[in-house]
Amino acid sequence: MTAADPGRFPVRIETMTYRAPNAQIFFPQVAGLADRETEARINRTISAQTRELIRRQLAAQIKGMTQMQGYYEIKTNERGVLSLIQVNYAYTPPMAHGMTFAGSLTFSVATGRPYALGDLFKPGSPYVARISEIVREQIRQRDFPTLGEFTAIRPDQDYYIADKALVVYFQLYEIAPYAAGFPMFPISVYALQDMVAEGSPLGAMLAGV
Repeated sequence: MTAADPGRFPVRIETMTYRAPNAQIFFPQVAGLADRETEARINRTISAQTRELIRRQLAAQIKGMTQMQGYYEIKTNERGVLSLIQVNYAYTPPMAHGMTFAGSLTFSVATGRPYALGDLFKPGSPYVARISEIVREQIRQRDFPTLGEFTAIRPDQDYYIADKALVVYFQLYEIAPYAAGFPMFPISVYALQDMVAEGSPLGAMLAGV
C-alpha cells in the first residue's frame, strides 16, 4: 500500500468571525497544512482581502450607523486548489439601499500562491479576447441587461473556479444596473484549454480523475 497524495484532498477550513458595533464578518482560514508558512501565507492573503472589503464599504457609505455583514463561499477545495469568494454587504440609514462588494481568491495549496486571472494562462495567450467573446455571447443568449454595450473584460477581471468551470464576474454597477446583482458568467474549462498554463489551478481542473 502506498501513501495517499495529500495534495488531492480538501484542506480544512475554519470559519473566523470579526465583530464590531453593528458589524459581523465571517471569513475563512485554512488549518492543518503540513507547511505552516504556506498556511500562514494563504491566511494572510484572505485576511487582507477581508479588510479591503471592509475598507471599500466604509468608503462607499455615508457617515452614520453603518450595519455590515460578511460571509464567504468555498467554490473549489480539491486537487491542490482552493478557490473562494467573500461577500460584504452594508447599509447606512437613510440610504435608498445597501451596497455589496465581492472579492475572490484562488490559491495553489502547495505553495500558497494566489493566482490572478492572467496567471491561469500561457504567456501571450489571447485570454482577454476569448473570454470577452464568450461573455458577449452569454449576454446575448441570456438577454442580460447591461448599462451599455459590453466590450471586454479587464485583464485582471474578478473570477473563481468551480469544478470544471471558470466563473468570471462583475461588481455591482460595473456592467449592469443594481437590480441585476453580480453578473456571473461560467465558462467551461474545455473552451479555454488550449491557453491554460500547465500547473496552474485551472490546469489542475483539466487533469483526469
